[in-house]
Amino acid sequence: MNNESKQPIWTKSFISISLSNFFIFIAFYGLLTSLPIYVVDELHRSEIDAGLIVTIFLLSAIIVRPFSGKLLEDFGKKRMLMISLILFTICSFMYLLIENYTLLLALRFFQGIWFSIATTATGGIAADLVPIKRRGEGLGYFVMSTNLAVVFGPLIALTLIQVASFTILFLVFALLITAGVLFTASSKINEAASKETKSKKKLQFSDLIDRKALPIAFIGSLVAVAYSSVLSFLSIYAQELNLLDAASFFFVVFAVVMLVARPFSGRLFDSKGPHIVIYPALGLFLIGLVLLSLTQTSFMLLLSGAFIGLGYGTVVPSLQTLAIQATDRNRSGHATATFFTLFDTGIAAGSYILGIVATQLGYGQLYFYTAIFMIIVIVCYKLVLHRKEVTKFNLKETH
Repeated sequence: MNNESKQPIWTKSFISISLSNFFIFIAFYGLLTSLPIYVVDELHRSEIDAGLIVTIFLLSAIIVRPFSGKLLEDFGKKRMLMISLILFTICSFMYLLIENYTLLLALRFFQGIWFSIATTATGGIAADLVPIKRRGEGLGYFVMSTNLAVVFGPLIALTLIQVASFTILFLVFALLITAGVLFTASSKINEAASKETKSKKKLQFSDLIDRKALPIAFIGSLVAVAYSSVLSFLSIYAQELNLLDAASFFFVVFAVVMLVARPFSGRLFDSKGPHIVIYPALGLFLIGLVLLSLTQTSFMLLLSGAFIGLGYGTVVPSLQTLAIQATDRNRSGHATATFFTLFDTGIAAGSYILGIVATQLGYGQLYFYTAIFMIIVIVCYKLVLHRKEVTKFNLKETH
């Protein structure tokens, strides 16, 4: 047991797969930020059309996500990651050629498919590469590659829009994804466990959704609903308050506090169990949303970013780790797919529902009621996770 806990996390393959994931999400968040502006300014379409360009991508990702675990199991995680990444990269270069809105919609739908498979694969591979006794710490570091992309993707996009053309912007993101392909190719992954059920012909519910990971994924979807309020409406809220300059630093503060907290929270998760990390993280997220609802100054906005970064940035990797620990080791891809199917659905549903709430009540009220919703999330976590006694999964796996 001591030997296992001393096994390294930062192997060459783990670094490679984390960098691949980082570049995938840099392109995802960069295009998420810049494409609506491109649709309105360059293609002269409406704001509704700009919103649809984001929704259609998430829609295809959500549709394909349940099937991605089965694909990884049958054909191997690395092989499917390489195939999906190459096709995702080809789609990224296609932005340079397409100037028709309908074709752009089709491209977004097609690219969402490969994004879904690629991100399920990177999560599953990372879980396989991390020593079991250090999963909380290791997967926390891995998920940081996604959270850092939340900062760098929009930052690169918004900077390039101001100093260069959209052609240059699309080219830069396509080249970053190409780097992701190269890092994936250099990683060594054992695919021995991935062929086990290939003889199974009939598609079953268990091939799409991992039942054991479902309760944790459900909690993840509730957290995603709350986070969608930040992801979708923060910039509009900041503009309303004349704090748009400070808003650009919101995610920078978010990333910094998350980077500082991550090593401690990951080790605490592994040594003391998930509850000692997740309850405070949910509480910090709640406080951040309350502060956001009361924001009138740049300082308050950035302070809320610090609390949300600590809370959300800790709770999501912790829940993802729990989802993977809840199931058998060879089903890490299914557990990852299940978690992100519900998580993406939470983001998409939250953006739509909370958009209606914001229209009726205003953004300050929206964040206050989202904070109250977090109390429901904490109660649900207690009911679902304590009953399931998820803390025992880690001990079971080590014997």
